[in-house]
Amino acid sequence: MAWQKVPLKPEFYFYTDPGHGWLEVPRALLQELGIAEKISAYSYQRGETVFLEEDCDYFHFHQAMTKAGREYKTVDINQARGDSFVRSLARYQVEATA
Repeated sequence: MAWQKVPLKPEFYFYTDPGHGWLEVPRALLQELGIAEKISAYSYQRGETVFLEEDCDYFHFHQAMTKAGREYKTVDINQARGDSFVRSLARYQVEATA
C-alpha cells in the first residue's frame, strides 16, 4: 500500500474580546491570495503576521480562500474581559514596517 500525502487544513487563530475579533494570518498568504491591498486599517499587524478584523477583512480573506479552493480551520481564543492584546498592535499597512 503506497503512502498518500493527506492535505491538511491550515489552522488560524481567531482572537476575540467583548467588543471585536481578529483572525491571525501570515502576511505572505494575503499577498499570495491577491488581497493584501483590500485589507483595511481596522486590521492590525505585528511583523509578518496580520490580524484581520472580523467584519470586512476576514470576509475578504474567506472569499479569497474559497475562490482558491483552499479550506482552513479556525481556533477560537476568547478573552472574556478587557481588551485583547491585538488592540495594542500597529494598524495594518500594505507594506510591513520594521
